[in-house]
Amino acid sequence: MMNRQFRLAARPVGLPKPSDWRVTEEPVRDPADGELVVQNLFISLDPAMRGWMNEGKSYIAPVGIGEVMRALTVGRVVASRHPGFATGDAVSGMLGVQAYAHSNGKGLTKVDPALPLPLYVGALGGTGMTAYFGLLDVGEAKASDTVVVSGAAGAVGTLVGQIAKIKGCRAVGIAGGPDKCRYLGEIGFDAAIDYKNEDVKKALREKCPAGIDVYFDNVGGDILDAALAGLARGARVVICGAISQYNATAPVKGPSNYLSLLVNRATMKGFVVFDFAARYGEAAREIAGWIAAGKIATREDVVEGLDAFPDALLRLFRGDNIGKLVLKV
Repeated sequence: MMNRQFRLAARPVGLPKPSDWRVTEEPVRDPADGELVVQNLFISLDPAMRGWMNEGKSYIAPVGIGEVMRALTVGRVVASRHPGFATGDAVSGMLGVQAYAHSNGKGLTKVDPALPLPLYVGALGGTGMTAYFGLLDVGEAKASDTVVVSGAAGAVGTLVGQIAKIKGCRAVGIAGGPDKCRYLGEIGFDAAIDYKNEDVKKALREKCPAGIDVYFDNVGGDILDAALAGLARGARVVICGAISQYNATAPVKGPSNYLSLLVNRATMKGFVVFDFAARYGEAAREIAGWIAAGKIATREDVVEGLDAFPDALLRLFRGDNIGKLVLKV
């Protein structure tokens, strides 16, 4: 078996370009004692991957030049000399953008192959954990709250809105284009704002007349500023990501309406989902139950073929996808 891998060749400036990647091939060696070999079947594509390519201090070490690009995957064990894993097991872990991966088992999780495997890089993977803990633990969402989420038609955003509804909140999504806004209505959002065709600040006043209790931010920039202007007393602003800033070549645009936090006695807090790793099982069980009960709809946007990776990743930053973007190896 030959392993095809995407390695980081250079630190991107702006959007990643083809020359920032190096494709390598090497034979898949037999596992050593305590190792296993996983054939990756699906690879998660996430906005955070862009930040992992940058040098500098962050919540996780940057991907090194020459290293296989970091990514969450789900696949099957094809060879094992590890006592905890058998050939045929379905597993998920940070195994990177490659066809096969060797592992010592650390960080690997066995998953139920009876469920669609892409769920384990989506609603039952890091995406679902981010939405669940970001909204409920960091945002402290409670019944009757008005919850606004940006990037609402993306993988995390769609789940934030649906979990908010399950918890008795009113859910308002901000997304780009009529198709995405229509989809938000289909999965139960109470209202949607099309940032490409509407004045977001004005629309938030109209759709959140009593103010925003929880703002879950995935995009940063001007939309964050618009949301800060519409906070309710005691609001919680959850900083999950800032996709509008990841490829910027100018300095990051900070919020100019931050004094709204003072006026409204509000809080703004960033979080990293890895901090909740000890509780992933709790969240996965609850989310799986909601999916089984028909309370959460999931949608995977699947791109075929490992070689499609560079352009597929860019779809996140063009806003082309609805739901969870996944690469089928």
